[in-house]
This record gives sequence, C-alpha cells and structure tokens, in this order.
Amino acid sequence: MPPTSTSIAVVSSPADRLATLPPGEPKFTLGYEGVKWAHTWLIQPNGPRAGQPFRCTFDQFRFLLWWYAIDEFGEWLFNHAVRRLAKGSGKSPFAGVLALIEFCAPVRLARFDLRLDKEGRCRGKPVDMPLVQIAATAESQTINTMRMVRAFAPKGSEVVREFHLDPGKTKYYKLPEGTLEVITSSATAADGAEGSFTVADETEHWKPSNGGVELASTLEDNLAKSGSRMLETSNAWVPGAETVAEGTWDAWVAQEEGRTRGETRILYDARLAPPDTDMTDPESLRSALEWIYGDCDWKRPTPDAPPNVKPIMERIWSPRARPDDSKRKYLNWPTAAYDAWVTLEEWKKLTDSTVVVDPEEPVVLFFDGSKSKDATALVGCTIDAGHVFTLGVWEPDQNDPLSTVDFADVDRVVMETFKNYRVVAFFADVREWEQFTLTTWPERHKADLKVWAAPQARPPQSVAWDMRGHSYEFAKASEACHAEIVEQGFTHDGYSATTRHIANARRRPYRDAVAIGKESPDSPRKIDAAVCVIGARMVRRIVMGSGKRLGRSKPTKVIVLK
Repeated sequence: MPPTSTSIAVVSSPADRLATLPPGEPKFTLGYEGVKWAHTWLIQPNGPRAGQPFRCTFDQFRFLLWWYAIDEFGEWLFNHAVRRLAKGSGKSPFAGVLALIEFCAPVRLARFDLRLDKEGRCRGKPVDMPLVQIAATAESQTINTMRMVRAFAPKGSEVVREFHLDPGKTKYYKLPEGTLEVITSSATAADGAEGSFTVADETEHWKPSNGGVELASTLEDNLAKSGSRMLETSNAWVPGAETVAEGTWDAWVAQEEGRTRGETRILYDARLAPPDTDMTDPESLRSALEWIYGDCDWKRPTPDAPPNVKPIMERIWSPRARPDDSKRKYLNWPTAAYDAWVTLEEWKKLTDSTVVVDPEEPVVLFFDGSKSKDATALVGCTIDAGHVFTLGVWEPDQNDPLSTVDFADVDRVVMETFKNYRVVAFFADVREWEQFTLTTWPERHKADLKVWAAPQARPPQSVAWDMRGHSYEFAKASEACHAEIVEQGFTHDGYSATTRHIANARRRPYRDAVAIGKESPDSPRKIDAAVCVIGARMVRRIVMGSGKRLGRSKPTKVIVLK
C-alpha cells in the first residue's frame, strides 16, 4: 500500500518551516563529547574572537547534539545531514570543525553512562583509522572548508602536537592510520574508499552535467559499506537543475511526510526567510535577515545586539545584484524555475491552518486519479469563504514499479467526506477511474449534488468530468487560479503534499491560455494535487454562477477520518 494521507486533519508542510532542526535535544548523544573536544583544542582563527578558544553558536551546538544522537542500541538516529544556510552563515568554518571532530574527537560510542542526567548519557572513543573526506566536483569548491581545517589545526599548533597530525595543503595524516583529504576526482576514482565521514561541499553545484550526482551516489555507497555518514553544505539551489542539494531536500520532505522506507533519516538544518518578506521594504527585509543571521554571533556588534545586516541589505539593493540570486544567497529560498506556475512563497502566503470547515457549509470537490504512474488526489473548497482543503493524496512508491494506489482507501475517503460535509458538487477526472466516476460514485452520491459535472453530456454525468474533453476550460481555470494566488484571493490548509505538488507545477501554454503540466512527462515530481486545487476553485465558480439554492441539510457532527 503506498504512503498516503487520508485524514481530514491538516498535515502541515515541511516546506513551511522557517527552521528545520528538531526541537529540544536527544536522550542519548555523543554530541557533548564532540563539543567539549572542539572547545578544548581548537582556537578561533579569524573574526571578532580570533585567537580565543573556539565556541559553538547555539544552533551549531544543537546540530552537533542531534548529529551525534543515538538510540538505546547505540545506532545513529541520522545517517545523512545537511546544513543549508545563507551566504555568510559560517557553513565552511563549521564544516572544517566537524571534519576535525571526526578526525580526532571521541565521537564513537564506548559505553552508556546512565548516571549522567545530562551531557548525552554517553562516553565516547575516537574513530578507528579515520578517513575523512572533503568532496566536491571541483577543487575550487573545497578551498574554503580545507582552508578552515588548516586554520584550526596549523602546523605547530597544540592540537597538531597532541593528536600527532601531519598537516598538508590538501591532506592531513594522523598516526597510526588516519587521513583527512580533499576529494575532487571523478566518481570512478572515488569508488571503493570506505570513508568514516564525508563533507559534500556546496551541493547546490553538484549536477549531472559535472558528475556531481554520480559522485554523491558513489560516496554514499562507500559510506554505506562502513556504516559511516555524510554532511552536505549548501546554499539554496535553482529548481529543476537536478542538483544533489535539491534531491536531498526532496528526500527530506518525503521523510517528513512519511513517504520513505527504512529507518535511516536525514538531519536537515536550515533557516529560511518568512514567505511574506518584501525585499523592497527596509523593515521587512531587515527583520527577515536578522532572523536568517540570528545565530551568527560574529555579525553582532555587541553580544546582546541584533546581527548587523546593513551590508547585506545594501548588496541586495545594488543595481548589480539579481533578485533571484539575492533570494537564493541571502533569504535561503530556492528561486522558482523559469517556467514555474507560481512560486512557493506565493503559495505559502495563503496558508491558514487554523480554519475549521463547518460541516454545514456547502463545499465542492475535485478529484484527479491515477493507478500507478501519477498520484491521486482529492481536494475540497468551501463555497462561502473559498478555503481550499486537502482530503487525501495517494502516491505510489517510486521505487516499486508494481506499486499502485489503494482504490478501496480512496473510495472510503470519498464516502466519509460525503458523510461529514455537505458536498454540493463533485467533479472527477475519468481516466483510469471509469468504474468509480461513471458508476459507483454517481449511484451513491448524485442525489446530494446540486450541480452536476457534465449535465449536457450524453448521457448527463453527475460526477465524471473528463479532462481530455475540457482542456481549454481547464487552461482558463488555471489562469484564473493563478491570478487568485498572486492576489491572495483565498486561503488553504497548508497540506504538505499539496504544497509540494504546487511547487512542481510548470506553466504550459494551451491555445490563448496557460495551463499547468509536469516538468517533463516522465518526471517523478507529481502535480496532481495542484490540478485538484485548480479544479476545486473552478467548481466553486461554476456553483456560484449556477443560481442553485444551496440549503443546509447535513448533520453537524464532524468525524475526523483515520
């Protein structure tokens, strides 16, 4: 059975989070061991605290606690991590610190110490024969991180003497059998090395065209053989470029939505500007940047002052700065693909997860179904307020070619929706769902419907609305819905899968209108819930223009579908 969400209760989107680290701290972690080692042995090489002992910022500290979190059996909670932060947020210096922690610190479990109420309840030991790799598709991408490794552990330093390190420009040795090195070779050359830890630097630049995707796959295969792990550093990416950074984001969203198999997980650390940030408004931009750089202690003129973001504001406003670059670099937003239907920020502005749909309020439904290749979705829209809410999204497992949508579960949700809401119109695409749209659902529900889907068809259809015969009508509906989104003309529940499908939708010209489509016919990025949003808004307009009286007749009890 494919992972689905069939509850009327709201499932908020991971993409709506402005900070993505888990809250609190784990019960068991070796992170305290890593922090204590770094604070003891590393000296800050630059910035306002140059020459003083290195100190983690609050978010860096929390990241280390979660990155080194283990369960009661000593297994890692996370096997992959991402630090996606705005330009100037200290990604490379911290990646250098983490590389040295993996190289020297006691961050592998020696024993549990349950006598400790805090400090992770664990005692650690150093990694045996550490092989730490700083990887990128070009040497220029590794310069910043390796430069910080050399700055934190220079020749003649106390940490070098204490841990018997032999520093070089692109490689460090540690007696008896440890190596920290830069990897910039091809995926073929990298194959086979059983690394203990890898920093994948600037993965927003790792693409199929430069071998980045193949290199990432090879490195992860190498790590899997030894049960080791990888940290990615990245800025926001250009959507649709098939970068490793975007692929990892998609994987994390799938994880947070419950669409993944297995128990290994991704730890994602990002700070994003609020979606209503206006780069032309000084107060809006300043507030967003102070949030984005809120953990950057080195940007504060005094410890209690907000970060100084004026230079970044001036850079954003420079005539030489491109707005899309500024959004990616400083607001940490992936800029929309050139042919995106709407931007993710435009859609997020409409989110209102506090709306509770009154069971007596007239609502309309739109359904778009598939058996296996695409997703299946059911979306509702209230008549009075026009609020859009998702009733279910079913997505076959992309890794299983035999995975199909659970027809019975979809039918169950449709039936429960009619029990719990006063549905006055229900339009459903026909293809691959002929039995339900032409027979099962009309026989069961047509008496409830005030407006039929295709009353002029032969024979008239109460539910079936074949999109193959309504392409132009749907294209015009797409244009109307696009305008409503841009003008903030309605609200929605923030349902995670629907948000993702909206972000995947691309503009597709059709005659004198613009419809939506997938980025390519075989793309795994689904848009079916976006189709249903457009359809539900269209059906609402049809019902409102029909002149039908929509009396109140449904029971008031709300049943949340399980």
